[in-house]
Amino acid sequence: MNASTEALPVVVIGAGPAGLAAAAHLTERGIEPLVLEAGPAAGSAVRDWGHVRLFSTWSEVVDPAAEKLLAPTGWIVPDGATYPSGADWSEQYLQPLADVLGDKVRYGATVTGVSRLGRDRIVDADREQQPFTISIRNADGTEERITARAVIDASGTWSTPSPIGGDGLPALGEKAAADRISYRIPDLKDPAVRSRYAGKRTAVIGSGASAFTALAYLADLAKDDEGTHAVWVLRRGISGSTFGGGTADQLPARGALGLAAKAAVDDGYADAVTGFRTSAIEKTADQLVLVSEDGRHLDPVDEVIVLTGLRPDLSFLNELRLGLDERLQAPVELAPLIDPNQHSCGTVYPHGVNELSHPEKDVYLVGMKSYGRAPTFLAMTGYEQVRSIAAALAGDQEAAGRVELTLPETGVCGGAGLFDQPQAAEETGGGCCAAPATLTIGVGAPVQSGGC
Repeated sequence: MNASTEALPVVVIGAGPAGLAAAAHLTERGIEPLVLEAGPAAGSAVRDWGHVRLFSTWSEVVDPAAEKLLAPTGWIVPDGATYPSGADWSEQYLQPLADVLGDKVRYGATVTGVSRLGRDRIVDADREQQPFTISIRNADGTEERITARAVIDASGTWSTPSPIGGDGLPALGEKAAADRISYRIPDLKDPAVRSRYAGKRTAVIGSGASAFTALAYLADLAKDDEGTHAVWVLRRGISGSTFGGGTADQLPARGALGLAAKAAVDDGYADAVTGFRTSAIEKTADQLVLVSEDGRHLDPVDEVIVLTGLRPDLSFLNELRLGLDERLQAPVELAPLIDPNQHSCGTVYPHGVNELSHPEKDVYLVGMKSYGRAPTFLAMTGYEQVRSIAAALAGDQEAAGRVELTLPETGVCGGAGLFDQPQAAEETGGGCCAAPATLTIGVGAPVQSGGC
């Protein structure tokens, strides 16, 4: 990379928790960041699940470098022992941080492509000497190109929820029934949303924390409206681990959420249907019928909530040489550490530039997006990711390679919580934001899932 390229900014895609933390660490290192946010404000994805409370306390979701930037502005540090909602997190931390960064953050800027200047993914000649070129579509529809010395993609996975189909594809009829299907945890405090589900039969598809949250919400609604009922559709059978660890869970808040979902079934507010892999959705009168791969038909429902995970949008990175695991779509060195068949959010150790590098030099996927399709994401681990990357871009390889984060034994996950009041969360203990992402809506997005 030549001197003129080094003078270019580092483009950060996404003004969510990981993206803004990356900008803070780059600024601390004397490197100019440019954050491109598709939405109209900081934390646009987080705001989408603003009604959901995190399992993590404020002390676990504020990045150290970001706090240093905010301190001189008179920013009031939230009580570290309390639990923010998504709305709290975006309004009291993410937006103030973006405001401090000022013109280093651009809103309404959707990245539509990233490549090397004058080089598609085929060309080898002088590839690493060329800056990156980023194609942008602005809110007014205009297009432009900018160049950068490096690219940090913190765009998350919130915009690409997984479909209903058990094979990872949309079920037959899924698109035609789109007006009756939601891929988010419903905000039942919103009168319009509440009326959509009150007195209705709703199928909830999924087996993670987001599904637990939706079941608990619908059970509460059913206590006020007897006509409300949920049908919980699982691809697997019910076992001892279906509802999580309960009171034995090392993340008590997550355990409490599983117990709330179990109570919804035990108390008759929800029926569980197991071993059901949806292949089609049929319309009958004003209702929907779910059809499984083995031909079973469920009784008609009025609404369907799909919480089967999130996946990364890699389409605009197609001209880059990424090294991704074929299953998880996560960086190949990171994938074995986050394989959901072997790890929970409490057992993934902190990692940085070494695990996040790709064959394409100076391109990094961070935050929720770095985990690909893995269902858990560690919030503070995301901050450690960007700290390490900023150090590497500054040429401080010693700092890039060392671990500066010690996770509590419970882990620090990002995600969707169930608590309406901070006190309720405090009474359960816990330090995992189940995301908002699967977040775990990891931090940055609810667990669907997903994260942040």
